[in-house]
Amino acid sequence: MKLNVEDYRRAARRVLPRFVFDYIDGAAERGDCLNRNRADLDRLALMPRVLRDTSAVDCGIEVFGQRWRQPFGIAPMGFNGLGRAGGDGMLARAAAAAGVPFVLSTASNERLERVATPGGIHWLQLYVMRDRAIASQLLRRARAAGYQALVLTVDVPLSGYRERDVRNGFRLPFRPPLATLADIALHPRWLLRFLRAGMPGFVNLAEEEGADTLQLQAALLSRELDRALDWDGLAWLRRQWDGPLLLKGVLHPADAREALRRGVDGLIVSNHGGRQLDVALSAIAALPGVADAVEGRIPVFVDSGFRSGADIAKALALGARAVFLGRPLLYGLAVDGEAGAGAVLQLIATELERALVLCGASRVAALERGMVHGLAERWPVGAAGQGTREQAAEDVVIHRKNQGALQT
Repeated sequence: MKLNVEDYRRAARRVLPRFVFDYIDGAAERGDCLNRNRADLDRLALMPRVLRDTSAVDCGIEVFGQRWRQPFGIAPMGFNGLGRAGGDGMLARAAAAAGVPFVLSTASNERLERVATPGGIHWLQLYVMRDRAIASQLLRRARAAGYQALVLTVDVPLSGYRERDVRNGFRLPFRPPLATLADIALHPRWLLRFLRAGMPGFVNLAEEEGADTLQLQAALLSRELDRALDWDGLAWLRRQWDGPLLLKGVLHPADAREALRRGVDGLIVSNHGGRQLDVALSAIAALPGVADAVEGRIPVFVDSGFRSGADIAKALALGARAVFLGRPLLYGLAVDGEAGAGAVLQLIATELERALVLCGASRVAALERGMVHGLAERWPVGAAGQGTREQAAEDVVIHRKNQGALQT
């Protein structure tokens, strides 16, 4: 019986070879940022309001003109086919059934056209590699396939040092050491699926299906990205993408203000699940400062470290429009494929509704910062890094001008 995400995590550890579980579960260097994400979430408590009518609860929200059934979605994650063959499509279908968005990673293992589930909410996450033609063809295909928003990941100028992957010999081309081969043999069900499907590849790097991209795949796995991409590069993206554009990996309020000035449509507060800079601030600690910096002009989302509906309630109270979930869905996927991913989404939805009712909130908007106890002075909350109201007003004017100029 699996009663929470940790139960799914333990089950995933049992069914996956160690190198696969470590890739999913691991983080950069010592794992300090990974642990900080959890510790800071656990440090926060909610102060419920009482004698409020919660006989009917609505967890739905509207984002960019679309209705989400829940204020959470599935974050972009690469190499999903390693844990379960066909994993990207399974996650997309589970998200569509739950009425929540699925963000497809550039490092996905299924063609983006095949993943686009009819009636689903599909966003595309983009890594800009040194050859920008790869990004251009991805955007052309995503527009044609009906993807509704573009998520530019901005916290990966190079890959974080992931020690667990190094110890397991996980790299492309894959040449596992003897210990890893022995461990793989102890997981026959995973091995059988792997042998049937073959080593998953980053099949969206080439415009034509079946093209040989081994060199590009190795470059993407090691995050050999375009480190020259800067704020001015957003204009280049806008010329190729006319839908909502979000930046993922923002932690500093000053970057949030600059994004507003540049006409960005949304932000995802994230430290890449602790997989990049091990000394980075936790996402939940950065959230209030980023939310304050944009003052509601654009939606602010968050990921990194969220494991329950109660965690999501805390983020909503601190100003997030919604939360994106990563590892919990991969645990469910490893255990029971699409059904496992769907079960995790339902579990978290049930936890969130229960948290809302017990906090006296009949809808997401009823959660507010005054309900959150445990915000430390050191966190970038309120005026810290926010600038003057006059500066914020000027930023909004520039944001609107840039949106008009960049979309023509």
